[in-house]
Amino acid sequence: MVDDRPMLVTDFLPDKGMVTVDQFVGWLFEADGVDPSEDLPKWQKHIDGLRDAFIRHMGSSSVDVERLAWFDN
Repeated sequence: MVDDRPMLVTDFLPDKGMVTVDQFVGWLFEADGVDPSEDLPKWQKHIDGLRDAFIRHMGSSSVDVERLAWFDN
């Protein structure tokens, strides 16, 4: 919940184009209402783990947004 509104990382995805690992990780934190820059030493290991997971699962540090979005058909 952010400002009494439920947020998901998918709320931040653009309609088209490329998404970088750093954008995606930033959106994960934003969806949770967390600003990791306020206490970076506390959050850095989580940022690193999320970055590693993105690259491992997506096979790259940037991907077309279509690989991240799912649609109701």
